[in-house]
Amino acid sequence: MTSLKLLLRFAIVGGLVLLLLIPLVLIRSTINERERYRDEAVERVSQSWAGEQSLIGPVRVLPWTQQREVDIPPEGDKPRRTELRVESGYDLQMPTRLNVQGNMRTDERTVGLFKVPVYNWQAKLQAEFAETSYAAVPGRTYGNPYLAMGISDVRGLVGTPNLRVDGRAIQLKPGAGVLEGTSKGLHASLSPLPDAMQGVLREGSKVELEFVLGGTRSLAIAPVGDDTRVSLSSTWQHPLFGGSFLPNERSIDASGFKAEWAVSSLASAAQSQLALAIRSDGSNVEVLNVALVDPVDTYTQVDRASKYGILFVLLTFVGFALFELIKQLKIHPLQYLLVGLALAIFFLLLLSLSEQIAFWQAYLIAAAACIGLQGFYLSGVLHSWKRGVGFATMLTMLYGVLYVLLISENNALLMGSLLLFGILAAIMWITRKVDWYELSSRAVNKQG
Repeated sequence: MTSLKLLLRFAIVGGLVLLLLIPLVLIRSTINERERYRDEAVERVSQSWAGEQSLIGPVRVLPWTQQREVDIPPEGDKPRRTELRVESGYDLQMPTRLNVQGNMRTDERTVGLFKVPVYNWQAKLQAEFAETSYAAVPGRTYGNPYLAMGISDVRGLVGTPNLRVDGRAIQLKPGAGVLEGTSKGLHASLSPLPDAMQGVLREGSKVELEFVLGGTRSLAIAPVGDDTRVSLSSTWQHPLFGGSFLPNERSIDASGFKAEWAVSSLASAAQSQLALAIRSDGSNVEVLNVALVDPVDTYTQVDRASKYGILFVLLTFVGFALFELIKQLKIHPLQYLLVGLALAIFFLLLLSLSEQIAFWQAYLIAAAACIGLQGFYLSGVLHSWKRGVGFATMLTMLYGVLYVLLISENNALLMGSLLLFGILAAIMWITRKVDWYELSSRAVNKQG
């Protein structure tokens, strides 16, 4: 009978642990909801300002049309015949050298509680193309060549870009020509070949372009040149470099960042991918990317913290159970539940405060409030202010370890494993000489 009563006691405590999963799940749902609101804020800024930008090109395009006779086999009563068909296509030329540089002047747009990083990229672009000879092909006529450049969101263009081709100013026009299937953008017409049937395309050997492009959060550049060099700088102190290529050189300090890429067509499939994307109306082209990120993603941190909520509850309830058995204290299940709810409410406080102030400040305030409340309450539950202070000290250590886990993302698994091992070792050391049969009998008799 004694064992059954003790087992029932543990079952009730276990049921309370499961019951506390409900508020913890609801809090995590609230975190996800706030993340969606943040994403909606980013989308609103993108719609009114300009979205995440990507740059492709420039490339040189020479369209052509060709007439050819096609042999049609006999069909029914119709004899064999020939038919004249007209085909169209283009020759796509990538730059032999592509040099892109510029400074990203950053700012923030506020939507409600959310701040979204935006930028104006003051860019300078230089591209060189090799002279290309076109031999006569029976029935083929070459059209007007043009330069095409893809920009994912042309609304971000500030003012009129300054384009110079072989030292001569040329006006840009809307539309990206053959790049339209992969990206929006601009194009500039070049002079046609002297002979529409054959010749050498020389114009456009050297292209210089200056422009200001606004965007939200990130900038991507496709290394479509045989030799592509990219240099970017900004006052933003927390860049995230991504895409298919990391910078060859970079520096990040209190004044911002500087990064340089050197990408060869031998190491990149961007040229072939772009040609394939144009033919298949796709957009999967390798890029190098820099994103303006928040060094402390509030919602990611709070979500990671909430995953340890059930561990906090379990450890606290284990401590209560030890007090019940060793100190012969009577703790009501409702008191277990109230303490568990106080532990759960910490994560909701952390979420709401971190939207208003820095994460570490929100964590400090939320932890201090919950520790103070539970220390005061437990001093009454455990019939001793010393025991209340002892439990508050234990909670302080737990919150401190949790914060270290949050800021040490790369070592979180190792530190979490060591924490659990250390807690288990401490419990085993404290209870190593306990006669559990005697304690169980005394506790049940006292409560009975």
